[in-house]
Amino acid sequence: MSPAMPSRATHGTDCQYTTEQLQILQTASEFAYQIWESRTVSCQTFLRSYPLDRTLTRQQIDDLIQDYTLDDNYQLADEVKVMSGLRHLRTLLMMRWIWQDALQLIALEQLTDELSEFADGCISFAKDYTYQHLIKQYGEPTFINAKGNVQIDDMAIMAMGKLGAHELNLSSDIDLIFVHQARGVTSGDKSKGTRSIDNKRFMTRLGQGIIKLLDQKTADGFVFRVDMRLRPWGDGSDLAIHLSALQKYFSQHGRAWERFAWLKARVVGQLEQPFYDEIQALIKPFVFRYYVDYSAFSALREMKSLIQNQVAQREDLDNIKLGAGGIRDIEFIVQAFQLIYGGRHPQLQVKSCLQAMQVLHKLEYLERTTYQELQAAYRFLRRLEHAIQAINDQQTQRLPHDPQWQYNLAVTLGFDEWNALLDTLNHHRDNVNVPFERMVTERQVPDHEDTDLEPEHLDEQIARLNDVLTAENRVLLQDFWQSKMVANLSDEARERLDDAYPVIIHALLAHQEQQQLANTALPRLITLLEAICRRSIYLVMIAENPNATIELIPMLSASPWIAKELAHYPVLLDTFLQQRYRHLPDKPELRDILRQQLLRVEPNDEEELLSVLRLFKKNQVLAVAASDVLAERPIMKVSDSLTYIAAVVLEAALERAFAEIVKRYGYPIGQDGDPVTEADCGFAIIGYGKLGGLELSYSSDLDLVFLHKIKEQGMTTGEKSVSGMKFAARLVQKLMNYLNTQTRDGRAYEIDMRLRPSGNAGMMVVSCHAFETYQLEKAWSWEHQALVRARAICGDKRVTARFCDIRRDVLSLPRTIEQVRTEVTSMRIKMQKHLGTSQWQQQAGKFHLKQDAGGIIDIEFLAQFAVLAYSHEHPSLTKWSDNVRIFEEVASLGIWEEQVCQDLTDAYLRIRAATHQLALSEQSLLVDESLWKETRALVQAQWQHLMGVHLSDGVSPNS
Repeated sequence: MSPAMPSRATHGTDCQYTTEQLQILQTASEFAYQIWESRTVSCQTFLRSYPLDRTLTRQQIDDLIQDYTLDDNYQLADEVKVMSGLRHLRTLLMMRWIWQDALQLIALEQLTDELSEFADGCISFAKDYTYQHLIKQYGEPTFINAKGNVQIDDMAIMAMGKLGAHELNLSSDIDLIFVHQARGVTSGDKSKGTRSIDNKRFMTRLGQGIIKLLDQKTADGFVFRVDMRLRPWGDGSDLAIHLSALQKYFSQHGRAWERFAWLKARVVGQLEQPFYDEIQALIKPFVFRYYVDYSAFSALREMKSLIQNQVAQREDLDNIKLGAGGIRDIEFIVQAFQLIYGGRHPQLQVKSCLQAMQVLHKLEYLERTTYQELQAAYRFLRRLEHAIQAINDQQTQRLPHDPQWQYNLAVTLGFDEWNALLDTLNHHRDNVNVPFERMVTERQVPDHEDTDLEPEHLDEQIARLNDVLTAENRVLLQDFWQSKMVANLSDEARERLDDAYPVIIHALLAHQEQQQLANTALPRLITLLEAICRRSIYLVMIAENPNATIELIPMLSASPWIAKELAHYPVLLDTFLQQRYRHLPDKPELRDILRQQLLRVEPNDEEELLSVLRLFKKNQVLAVAASDVLAERPIMKVSDSLTYIAAVVLEAALERAFAEIVKRYGYPIGQDGDPVTEADCGFAIIGYGKLGGLELSYSSDLDLVFLHKIKEQGMTTGEKSVSGMKFAARLVQKLMNYLNTQTRDGRAYEIDMRLRPSGNAGMMVVSCHAFETYQLEKAWSWEHQALVRARAICGDKRVTARFCDIRRDVLSLPRTIEQVRTEVTSMRIKMQKHLGTSQWQQQAGKFHLKQDAGGIIDIEFLAQFAVLAYSHEHPSLTKWSDNVRIFEEVASLGIWEEQVCQDLTDAYLRIRAATHQLALSEQSLLVDESLWKETRALVQAQWQHLMGVHLSDGVSPNS
């Protein structure tokens, strides 16, 4: 139905609003009505000057910003009063906009334009205000231009997303990117009481000042939430980037999804020439290609797949932005056309979604009906979004669950009751879903013209499958079809199951033909089907991907671990059906994939952040496992991939945790006396054990140590200031929460911090100096052994470089070979005694691949012995933390014979490969000794040769 439109006229400049109008405000927004109730006189005065039936011009908005940032003497106020003034102004404007919208006195485009103009005005004011304060301390930023002349450096503030397109909604955050002209230094002069710093530091502080004025939450609220994650390299990178670095980033690292983001980029405020033209000259060729850009299709398919997968995972019908047929789908349709055809048709190079739609219709890329339906859906969804956000001034796109607010929302939008609103919403969603599904579609066709998939052959296929299955599995399959779960499926889900079933049978029969393992796969397949039937979008994926389904079945029979992961987390199924395991991404690709996914998480949505980190890790690890099952990659490559995944998750978690703690307390002070920055945050994560040694397996925990280079007693820069030590402790606690907390999606990783200085009794995070002192003066010899396998994973480059220096110095300390041999042997005997096989297990012919004599620990200890015993004379031994390259270095230096090192490396890789396969098969590392006699004997012989002790009985021949 169409919403009814009651007449809601106001009284022009008369500020005595009627009871009906106040009732409409109260119905629409608890937030705005409370403002009216608590500040009635202020609201009336404000509305007398700016009545509800009038629009606001940019000049009026700028005048308001100026008025609200003056002190009692009509001079520009100090920072505290400026922040308070801007927040009071925002509160009054929000009350006005919400009321105008509820009374239907303002068009969608006018409302979003006024909101965007207010944001532009606040950003320009904040930039000028902060700049004037900074030049009093540091002078003006300068650089040498191409003609050799000194020139003042300026910073362009790029509005992205909704603000870039002048489409800001009532409670939007603002996406910004800061770009300055060039490297250089400020004109600071000590004799004039100013200090010269480099332009990067100046621009970082300028950016921090702008963010603080707008984003920091005070007793008066905030002006705009500022989101900087779209900048090149994202969180953890410099807050401002100079032009030549941006050009290099676009040409070497810019991704297709970033072209989407820069499509809406717009400079806020005025920029002098030629700076403005230089920025435009970089952006335009990056976003638009002159030719029809077919290269974008595969990237667009990936983005669409990401959207669909997120919808399937969430099943979030309450989210009008991210749910199926929501605002994001409309934007994807429009921007995909703009990206592909915008280079050939300059008129498509507009930023507004509605304007772009209009051009697409004129150019006949959208037929009239589709255009009209998309436009109507967009307007309805944006108005609904405003109404949802108006309730409590919250940045949300979720429909309310409270029945009273459901009713209020329906009435505000002109409906009689909630279900009428839902019917209209679903009608619009359906209209959006049709063109969205058509976009860049690539439905799989079976590899061979396979008539088995035709419906008329289904009975014959079922009969063939019954002949193959055991009696037990036939009963299992019959029980599945007769189960309550299948009987209670919705009509749509049952239809999808029926569509997928021929593909499933076909895949089972193909697997039986190739490997005779259909009976192994079937019970696991049924468990998976039970998990996905109620989220039937996955059944559609199976039906539409027959080739990939044929590849899926061998995974289920080969690895119960993979089968269980898929059944627990059906969202991971997409990785298999897209066959992403055919290409394992390197570290930069992984970083980019996770960054894309995290950009879809609102900055304050911690629950969704934890979910994204966990599902990213599970997805990528599962892809590695699939590759491992197919035996497509050597063990070293598999472990490298697993290690890269962990490193990328740690990096993202550190960046987000740092941003969250900074928001609360401000920046800590670095040891150079200046506040740290996002790019040089003063913290680093050090990996020990398997993470440090590049040997991660599928269920490895992470051994971590946290280091810092900040002033522990120095106070942070925020309004709610804490000591550097407290900041560091809170940062690590937040990081542990991101990684270690058990959620419905499991943990990201189990974290073990027992290898930190003083173990469980020690501080969670220590300074580089304290770490060095501990290693040199207090550490046990086994802690130096552990340091051999330690490696800097992520964080501040200055901290990681200092750690590398400390590690090298500690490992290179002079030690006698006999001293090292005694200490390493003593530790090995203790470990074997506590963790090796028992006497009865040995008598039963069992061998523990890791802990027993001749196992992997022996090989690792030999590598550690070599580093500790010989690094004083050969410092290059400290370069590597992984066993394979340590043995290569030992051989190349002639310390041990090349054949000895090669034998140890081969044995090590052989055992490692076996541990991976056992993990995928969910089997213990306790194996039949008879299968490993040769490898075990080789390792034991080398141990005795190099260490002079029999580990089988733990007794030295010299004792």
